Amino acid sequence: MTIRMGLIRKKPDWPYEKFDAYWRDHHGPLAAGAPNLRSYWQNPVTDRAQRGIAFERGPWDFDGFSQLAFDDAKKADQAFGDGRVAEELVADEERFLGGLHIVTAEPSVVIPLPATAERAKLLKRMSLITRLPGMSEAEFRHEWKVHGEHVKKMPGVGAYRQNVIVARERVKGVPCGYDDLPIDGIVEMWFRDEASLQAAFGSPAGEVTMAHAKSFLGQITAFLVAERQIVGDGT
Repeated sequence: MTIRMGLIRKKPDWPYEKFDAYWRDHHGPLAAGAPNLRSYWQNPVTDRAQRGIAFERGPWDFDGFSQLAFDDAKKADQAFGDGRVAEELVADEERFLGGLHIVTAEPSVVIPLPATAERAKLLKRMSLITRLPGMSEAEFRHEWKVHGEHVKKMPGVGAYRQNVIVARERVKGVPCGYDDLPIDGIVEMWFRDEASLQAAFGSPAGEVTMAHAKSFLGQITAFLVAERQIVGDGT
């Protein structure tokens, strides 16, 4: 599966509530019309605190994350190639967004997600991660897999998914290199509540997990989000 993610900033003069409502009620239905779309989730940001971790925060500041899943990269490219839907989306994005980066990711479920109804009750955190300077992409991917095994031992983690970035567009529609958008992965973690999040990272297993994180990550930029499903099969 391929997940195309939008890293979104609202227009500076739009109040957050106006941006969020427009994204949900107007732009969401437009994007839902993309061909080959398997699922579509919106993740408006509700909090920017690191919460539970003592780690250097990266420079990223976003108001939301979109996640559009496709069976493969070819179908994702077809969905946003030339066509009426693609043109309408671009025009609408110019109306309400002040910034938009696109990343394409390959997801890996480490701790399975519950059914959609149960998932809706959980607190979700998304984190952008950047590998240590001098570390290769292959080394990063290896260590992130090892890291997943540590996360499995943390109490209270309801679900955990790793999204390895495989393509980047700092400007939508224009592929760029790593140095232009140095994000290696996007973490998704679900907890029962904020207390469970804090307890998970404060546990002995959490301390081991974060010690390992410092062996391969340079920055973690965490956000709490209020995810909502626009289209989907639960992905």
